[in-house]
Formats: sequence, C-alpha cells, structure tokens
Amino acid sequence: MSNQLRPFHLAIPVDNLEHCRKFYRDVLELPEGRSSDHWVDFDFFGHQLVIHLKEKNPKVKEIINPVDGKDVPIPHFGVVLDMKTFRIFSEKLIQKNITFIIAPYIRFEGQVGEQATMFFKDPAGNALEFKAFEDLTQLFAK
Repeated sequence: MSNQLRPFHLAIPVDNLEHCRKFYRDVLELPEGRSSDHWVDFDFFGHQLVIHLKEKNPKVKEIINPVDGKDVPIPHFGVVLDMKTFRIFSEKLIQKNITFIIAPYIRFEGQVGEQATMFFKDPAGNALEFKAFEDLTQLFAK
C-alpha cells in the first residue's frame, strides 16, 4: 500500500437536507458534488463528505468528554488544516456568526501536540472540529 494520504469518505445523517445543504455549501463554502433528493456530497477539503436525509432520533443523548478544560462533543469529525487555512477559515466563520461549542483557540499551548482547534455543530446537530498544527509532525506525538 502507498504512503500517500488518501481522501476519506464520510456519510452523516441530517434531518433537513436543504437547510444542511445551504450550511455546507454557503456557510462552510464547500464545493457541492453529486446529489439526489436524499443525499448531497461535498468536497470537504479534498475528502468526500455526504449528507444523507434521515429522521432525527430524539432519543440520542449528547455525550461530552473533558479535554484541556473544555467539553468536547462525542462523536465529532473534521479535518486537520494548515495554520494559514485554519486562520482564514475561522475568521470567515466568526464573520458569519457561527455559534461555537469551543471558539477557535490554541490547545495544549507550549506542550507536545500544540494545535489550533474549534468546534461547532451543523444545523442537524452533527459536531465538527477543525484543527491545525504549526508542526504537522505533532499530529500523533505523545
């Protein structure tokens, strides 16, 4: 197998396809790919993210995990960006009045694994995390 990083494919449920489509396309500014009346795929920073229409399950309880003094939602997904892209992207989100679960900040400052991070939810309640490292070799550092 090649060492080349391959794009991932992630399919997530949404309870309002059009509302979430607008969020991913217009707020996050992700290019839209193929679609049907039940799903839409997006170019998620070079990866394939697909939103699928599914009824909301009111029985699902939110789970949080404390990390660095903050309540991190579980599950969540996202992508590791370079620091410049993270700064530009986070500024755009601030300008668009995104409601952050955890506003952009530097986590583990001065420690192994120092990173910029932010958390927010899409309109269907899916938690997203975007992060960045000045030194990408710190991604899996202990």
